[in-house]
Amino acid sequence: MARTVASMLVNMLAEAGVRRIHGVVGDSLNGIVDEIRRGGKIEWVQYRHEEAAAFAAGAEAQLTGRLAVCAGSCGPGNLHLINGLYDCHRSMAPVLAIAAHIPSNEIGTGYFQETHPELLFRECSHYCEIISSARQMPRLVQVAVQNAVGLKGVAVLGISGDVAMQDVEAEGWPLLLPHEPVIRPSDAALATLAQWINGCSKITLLCGSGCAGAHHELMALAGTVQAPVVHSLRGKEHVEYDNPFDVGMTGLIGFASGYHAMEESELLLMLGTDFPYNDWYPANAKIVQLDVRADRLGRRCRVDLGLVGQVKHTLAALLPLLQQKTDAAHLEQCLSRYRKSRKSLDAHALGTAGQQPIHPEYLTRIISETSAPDAIFTVDVGAPTVWAARYLTMTAERRLLGSFNHGSMACAMPLAIGAQIAYPQRQVISLSGDGGFAMLMGDLLTILQYKLPVKIVVYNNGSLGFVAMEMKVAGLPPFGTDLQNPDFARMAEAMGMLGIRVELPEEIQPAMEKALAHNGPVLVDVLVNPSELSMPPKIELSQAKGFGVYMLKQILNGDGAEVWQTISSNFLKK
Repeated sequence: MARTVASMLVNMLAEAGVRRIHGVVGDSLNGIVDEIRRGGKIEWVQYRHEEAAAFAAGAEAQLTGRLAVCAGSCGPGNLHLINGLYDCHRSMAPVLAIAAHIPSNEIGTGYFQETHPELLFRECSHYCEIISSARQMPRLVQVAVQNAVGLKGVAVLGISGDVAMQDVEAEGWPLLLPHEPVIRPSDAALATLAQWINGCSKITLLCGSGCAGAHHELMALAGTVQAPVVHSLRGKEHVEYDNPFDVGMTGLIGFASGYHAMEESELLLMLGTDFPYNDWYPANAKIVQLDVRADRLGRRCRVDLGLVGQVKHTLAALLPLLQQKTDAAHLEQCLSRYRKSRKSLDAHALGTAGQQPIHPEYLTRIISETSAPDAIFTVDVGAPTVWAARYLTMTAERRLLGSFNHGSMACAMPLAIGAQIAYPQRQVISLSGDGGFAMLMGDLLTILQYKLPVKIVVYNNGSLGFVAMEMKVAGLPPFGTDLQNPDFARMAEAMGMLGIRVELPEEIQPAMEKALAHNGPVLVDVLVNPSELSMPPKIELSQAKGFGVYMLKQILNGDGAEVWQTISSNFLKK
């Protein structure tokens, strides 16, 4: 019995366990969407913007580990997918994107809405090809899925609407999903690593997202070699919880304790991390990097030994080769410094009744304390990421998603949509900046349409706060960063969603308890301090000088009140 390309595609995805496709309908995509409707095996999730659909697919893939799918119609629909797909690819989320194309006979003529998907998506995918004939089925679908799942990233299939309706003569076959391999270095390489570790007394571990599933082995390693554990931002959810060796995060938004633990080490072990900022790597230590991808070895800093392998399996093979260390001086010094760093940060996470403005650190701490042990948090780039990194407490079940590698605004709410669809019974909380939230605000309607109980907390400071801080550090007065926001809570109410406005610190906990208890979507609009600074753990002289120049300029321009608010908010808090 003949079937169409669209029918075979949809059936293969359903047999492979794909449960839904995130997208926006359009004429070039109609044949595929109609097959979804008629088949009833896959849910079509309708969005207001394709970028949100791609972000949501990425969240589903990251949380479940399964293939997720998004789709966009030709031309502008494809272009709208791109930013979200960049984020999926850089987050190693197995996502297949269906990029509909103009009529096949018009390709190359400058036709209405013509773009070239095979060129557009090349940089944000492992695999990007056009199905130009039914004779390419079902093999191209198989190859695309193998790339997305096997290499962990994006694969793109472009297909014209008329090609999707062609009859397929070849028999279909079950979609082959590659099994996760076991990858570890050779015995000789492990012996060399063990020799280095056994010969050093000051060892520090820098752990990233590659440590997922390796918590037990990681704790065993840290205990055996008496090593402090530093984590990258993407490593936080996998490393921070139940960790007596934790000394915090490093990097621009990290802790001073994390930076010093690396800087003072003799041997730094980079485990499953592609931490990109070379200014934070130690100047004198030997560095060993372990990553499942060989192309990532040594691309961020000088590496003395590069090993290809998965963290869990590599550590399991390494541990029997290591000697138990008893000298814990380096570890104890790092833990002591971490306690001081933590105390200093916690001093900022306070709220006094009636005292404005609200400190975002306090807001984030209350969010963490009131949320469920298995809550899923999504965060926007900029200040919400800073506060989440420092004040959200991870558990073995909690998850934390954000655009941590791509750094895109507007990610938090659509990531929350994908997370809530994948896990309807869990709390999903979006920590949204006011600028990022407004950028894809239309997909509040998606949340309402599907009655998703997402809780959106808007950090409303009337500013692109992180950009303003960057300008201040450069000695420049912020320009183009102010935002004229509506009352987001009233806006949500007008749309049919519960909206809660918070203007005082004492209102935060009742607001969060009400939001989390509500059986439906909620928007919590919190007016937070626009002058809050996220101090880096390692302050360069040029940064301090630039910030001083900025304050002097503001005073000379007659804006001493803004300078005083900045000083009192960040330097005079107890």
